[in-house]
Amino acid sequence: MFPGLGSWGSVGSAFLVRAHDQCCSPQACVCTSPPATMALVSINQLPENILLEVFMHVPARQLLRNCRPVCCLWRDLIDLVSLWKRKCLREGYVTEDWDQPVSDWKVFYFLCSLRRNLLRNPCAEEDMKSWKIDSNGGDQWKVESLPGAHGTGFPDSKVKKYFVTSYDMCLKSQIIDLKAEGYWEELLDKFRPDIVVKDWFAPRADCGCTYQIRVQLASADYLVLASFEPPPVTVHQWNDAKWTEVSHTFSDYPPGVRHIFFQHGGKDTQFWAGWYGPRVTNSSVVISHRVTRNPPHAMAQP
Repeated sequence: MFPGLGSWGSVGSAFLVRAHDQCCSPQACVCTSPPATMALVSINQLPENILLEVFMHVPARQLLRNCRPVCCLWRDLIDLVSLWKRKCLREGYVTEDWDQPVSDWKVFYFLCSLRRNLLRNPCAEEDMKSWKIDSNGGDQWKVESLPGAHGTGFPDSKVKKYFVTSYDMCLKSQIIDLKAEGYWEELLDKFRPDIVVKDWFAPRADCGCTYQIRVQLASADYLVLASFEPPPVTVHQWNDAKWTEVSHTFSDYPPGVRHIFFQHGGKDTQFWAGWYGPRVTNSSVVISHRVTRNPPHAMAQP
């Protein structure tokens, strides 16, 4: 809805403009002319800059779904780069001094509006909620508060907790449904935005450990289309217990990606009872724009 204009399903039909008759003399205090008449005036008679200003306040998905198909004029105006630049500026996605090249401002806008961490409960604030336990060896997964015994503080002070593994393999995972998260087929298949994966792990200073991560991009029927699975990382006993970031960016992956599988975990190397394996927290999967790409120009309705 746009304030004052009712439903946008009928916005393209007409505006009602009231034409008031003028009194015969400026001294007249009573107008005896016929009642005011109502004239139908097409919205397309408005100057284009006014139409663009109206479109600035229409939600982006409604612009493409409901407004763009109305007529050629609306289609051409809604496809203007200037409209999407202004919408990006209005939403705070860019600043006035933005100087990075953007190949498609419409796609850029949608990716910015959808941008967020697609993993739920990444920092253990809700215990093990949202995570599927794939392996729960030793004394099983546990949540602890930072910095933990023989540990160090996390680089981001807003992160307060972490997940910790035990003396036998502990693995946990999430599967992200991209369509359920708001990403539609053409955006994923034709424009293929970057998929940025990050994870953090740390050992205890007094115990060695082995950490591992696996991330897969999969189709609608869960066929693996791309994968990130580096060799496990082993940290020896009596280390500095520092936090290490692991990151990977999926680019130019095959079309058809509909799910992301994220799994991580590990175990200690001393086989000690308790929770001496790697600690993990602040994991993230973010779909990001690529500012230097040259994608196709047309984009279907989201």
